[in-house]
Amino acid sequence: MQAPQSAAVLVHLSWLDRFLPLWILLAMAGGLLLGRLVPGLQAVLGAVQVDHTSLPIALGLLLMMYAVLAKVRYGELGHMARDRRLLTLTLGLTWGLGPLLMFTLAWLFLPDQEAFRTGLILIGIAPCIAMVLIWIDLAQGNREAAALLVAINSVLQVLVYALLGTFYLQVFPAWLGLDSQVVRFSFWEIARAVLIFLGLPLVAGFCTRVIGVRLKGERWYEQRFLPKIGPLALYGLLFTIVLMFALQGDAITSDPVQVLRVAIPLLLYFVLMWSIAFFVGRRSGLDYERTSALAFTAAGNNFELAIAVCISIWGVASQQALAGVIGPLIEVPVLVSLVYLSLWLKSRLFAAQPGVLPRGF
Repeated sequence: MQAPQSAAVLVHLSWLDRFLPLWILLAMAGGLLLGRLVPGLQAVLGAVQVDHTSLPIALGLLLMMYAVLAKVRYGELGHMARDRRLLTLTLGLTWGLGPLLMFTLAWLFLPDQEAFRTGLILIGIAPCIAMVLIWIDLAQGNREAAALLVAINSVLQVLVYALLGTFYLQVFPAWLGLDSQVVRFSFWEIARAVLIFLGLPLVAGFCTRVIGVRLKGERWYEQRFLPKIGPLALYGLLFTIVLMFALQGDAITSDPVQVLRVAIPLLLYFVLMWSIAFFVGRRSGLDYERTSALAFTAAGNNFELAIAVCISIWGVASQQALAGVIGPLIEVPVLVSLVYLSLWLKSRLFAAQPGVLPRGF
């Protein structure tokens, strides 16, 4: 990308969009400080919960997902559904390689920590259905592809999450001569998490587009309405980050060594899955928009579901649940960095599609 083009893009970005990494770092630091300096804040934030997730955090997730899903052109989903190459790669990476890679990393780095290891494995079998939409949107990926892939992963989670959990915690370790454990999963817990964190914002976004286009026309909706609600996604993201770090500040600072042991395999997982998926998408002939959608879909995980399952089985104070809590604290800064790497690679590997800085919401 040439310097004049970069300068031109910067001029048209709002101050909020222009310094996105700074705001995210400040949100993480601010959340940690709030958690340490405000007595009883964790108790207040956790007093009311939606499916084992703090109500304020749940509202932040729903807000940012709604703003992104309202942008999706749902009429184009049928066209995306006929892209067999993208769908095949997504299913293979997300449901084949992803769980196997997390299983491998969990055993390599946590062979003596069964609880943390179990939490990581349950994260690895749950593809993301929430924040992945934010990362794809920031990276200028294909929104319609993102919505379709998230919908497919959501249905599959309800159908196969318990089966994969049983396989990677009980059957596969026994085959390898490793310690195994029997875990009973609740299909209702899984379905409820999917319905809340995807179903509600998806229905709201779809209805907003349909009603807005019918009443005012598509031009008004795209050029007038979307720019007004767009920043809600970024506000929701920053709000969620502040609360996540405030709620779990004690867990991070009280035992940093254990947090680091869990963080290392998570960091490697995000980077490896994203890199492999991006390379495979590029080598398979996908354009940048679909390649980036594939990469972030493969790298993200549904921590809300993993946390809900861990709490329902082992309790809120369990190390299994703590592993799920640590997950998004590592995921956010890593995937923000990968957004910028994705756009940098766009200008170098996809010459016909010059890269620019992340677009605002």
